Amino acid sequence: MQYRRMERAGLTVSAVGFGAWAVGGSWGTVTDEEAMAALHAALDAGVTFVDTADVYGDGHSERLVARLRRERPDADLVVATKTGRRLDPHLADGYNAANLESFVDRSLANLGVERIDLLQLHCPPTDVYYRPEVFAALDDLVAGGKLAAYGVSVERVEEAEKAILYPGVASVQIIFNLFRTRPADRFLADAAAAGVGVIARVPLASGLLSGKMTATTRFEADDHRNFNRHGEAFDVGETFSGVPFDEGLAAVEEVRPLVPEGWAMAQLALRWILMHDAVSTVIPGAKNREQALANAAAADLDPVPPTTMTALADLYATRIAPHVHHRW
Repeated sequence: MQYRRMERAGLTVSAVGFGAWAVGGSWGTVTDEEAMAALHAALDAGVTFVDTADVYGDGHSERLVARLRRERPDADLVVATKTGRRLDPHLADGYNAANLESFVDRSLANLGVERIDLLQLHCPPTDVYYRPEVFAALDDLVAGGKLAAYGVSVERVEEAEKAILYPGVASVQIIFNLFRTRPADRFLADAAAAGVGVIARVPLASGLLSGKMTATTRFEADDHRNFNRHGEAFDVGETFSGVPFDEGLAAVEEVRPLVPEGWAMAQLALRWILMHDAVSTVIPGAKNREQALANAAAADLDPVPPTTMTALADLYATRIAPHVHHRW
């Protein structure tokens, strides 16, 4: 496992982390036994960073992470959670000091801790980034001991660029993968210069880049790849990275011959992300032990060959960019 530094946060984290959305909900059925086996396997493989949120299974994901901490009390674990999506309606005015502290208190209880390692605003409305009082409220929660550090989870590169202007923002979580490369155009360099950690989410484009899906693949009713395919429930960019499913499947077939011998396609997708030094950690989800171990192993693979990097860039430019590059 590689380990990388988040300077503003004062944290060192595993280059491959664990995204706990899948074990909390909206990804089909995952039993608690499967979830815990995946989490334990990740720690066994050197993972030290777990990302969750208060709305994943209405707190269930946070409570599973709390259980992990109880079962592995000696683990050097950094837990990040997210807040804000409990607001209904989800409006900028709801990101006030009283609501933020209330949400933090609930997450503290779910996680079974007195201080959250890293709290992230959970893809708030764009207007929130233009309200200094929101970040002042987070500064107060740090000063009060409820947070060790805070950051943001964003939908768009422009939101990320605005967020890192606030000196208290220690990290930015952003969609970055083979099918969403725009953060590499400018933002990654800006984040590195500012010492801001970058958490790459949706690294496998909701499973497209596992190479295991076909046109006949069906998803359970409570799986966002079924109910949010066109953005019905939240930003469509969170589902298949905003790439139309059929177009994504066609692009995956062009990725397939580029996978180095002995690698899984998912491992190529993860290793590609880690070729960008500004990325602090990438957070693939895992529903079982085998997926968690395969994900973690990607950190120890050789660098992606330059010819493969070029071929992947060409594929993105021709196949994928017209669908996503201008949007996020």
